[in-house]
Amino acid sequence: MRHTRTPRTAAMCAAALLLASACDSAGSGGSPATGLNPPDLKAPTKLGRTEGRVNLIAWAGYVEDGSDDPGADWVSGFEKRTGCQVRSKVAASSDEMVKLMKTGEYDAVSASGDASLRLIASGDAAPVNTALVPHYKEVFSGLKNGAWNSVEGRMYGIPHGRGANLLMYDTAKVSPAPTSWSAVFNDADRYKGHVTAYDSPIYIADAALYLKAARPELGIKDPYALDQRQFDAAVALLKKQNADVGEYWSDYLKEVSAFKSGDSVIGTTWQVIAGLAASEGAKVKTLVPKEGSTGWSDTWMVSSKAAHPNCAYKWLDWIVSPEVNAQVAEYFGEAPANSRACAHTRDKNFCTVYHAADENYWKRIAFWNTPIEQCLDGRRDVKCVPYARWVRAWTEIKG
Repeated sequence: MRHTRTPRTAAMCAAALLLASACDSAGSGGSPATGLNPPDLKAPTKLGRTEGRVNLIAWAGYVEDGSDDPGADWVSGFEKRTGCQVRSKVAASSDEMVKLMKTGEYDAVSASGDASLRLIASGDAAPVNTALVPHYKEVFSGLKNGAWNSVEGRMYGIPHGRGANLLMYDTAKVSPAPTSWSAVFNDADRYKGHVTAYDSPIYIADAALYLKAARPELGIKDPYALDQRQFDAAVALLKKQNADVGEYWSDYLKEVSAFKSGDSVIGTTWQVIAGLAASEGAKVKTLVPKEGSTGWSDTWMVSSKAAHPNCAYKWLDWIVSPEVNAQVAEYFGEAPANSRACAHTRDKNFCTVYHAADENYWKRIAFWNTPIEQCLDGRRDVKCVPYARWVRAWTEIKG
């Protein structure tokens, strides 16, 4: 069951200030790939005795002990095997995760790409010694050394899973079948009042991804690295789209309901939403349009101030082990990170539906990343628009 990642305005505003300080700590002499120069933190060279406890921040559905669903429990086995008692807090947004990690009260976090660079730049997340996580070697290669979870070849976490932001449409009401994101941007007026879009500042990257192909003169290379001209073009496109949007969604159950009722007929979605909508009678199909799509890749990151680092490392290895990673992926609704997990899913077609092992598929997905002033595409002659301004722009876009 896929759980919502709900943006909270208050958390976003607080995160804007946190991001500003994070970016200030990122010097101009950092990685060519990210423009970051994170604090010189060291990863452990060996593990010691476990501390008996680990404090985690996670998306709902990532740390299950059977209390919400008796059929979902991978925490009890971890506690029994390691002696590390799990205490977890569910975060409703990436911005909330960043804020909580600042407190130093948590040992590890399941960060998405729109939070991870903030945690790296501010020194709140430490580099990870992957040699101390035996199951890391089984992780799909496409999830390693990503622009969102590494700097200059140093991993800052262990990949957990990934998913794509797809285009979904009602086959009875949308014809011909769309092949491009233009269906929800330049051509959105055809479905006025029935277009839906993801409710988050990071959705600006979806517009930028479309403009990368539709307006090559803008020179967009990376949808998360936008200079002022590129950013203004993406914002203008989204303001135009706003007139045709019937609903911005963050709760996946609301999107399912909207497609079932016909209130929404086309817009961005997740694979798990499409599957649930179809199972409840909605006539929907999904695709990755010709321009590609955005998406997420979650990474378990260890706090630089972790009070229980040995238990944290044990958790990283446990959550990415084949059997457990398979359980989480099916419960949450995403492709697993461990290449051996697919042999352990209850639905033997699950990994095919979610394209778990199809690296060519994932090459078309631009995973969420954190926009910062040091352009992530490597440019040094301009400054890019940082995430704090994406947050402000999103409020203006929605009116």
